[in-house]
Amino acid sequence: MAQDVLCEVSSCVHNMHGQKCGATQIYVVNHRDKNAESSSETDCKTFEPTDV
Repeated sequence: MAQDVLCEVSSCVHNMHGQKCGATQIYVVNHRDKNAESSSETDCKTFEPTDV
């Protein structure tokens, strides 16, 4: 299991110290009802926007 999860989405409340994800768990899903063949076909459902 991953020790550190990196994320560049600065508008997410889980983004800690620039690029580390501070969420207790990460939930990633396929874009469509098929198996993803590349990272561009996935979405992070853990994302929550910051109060900007």
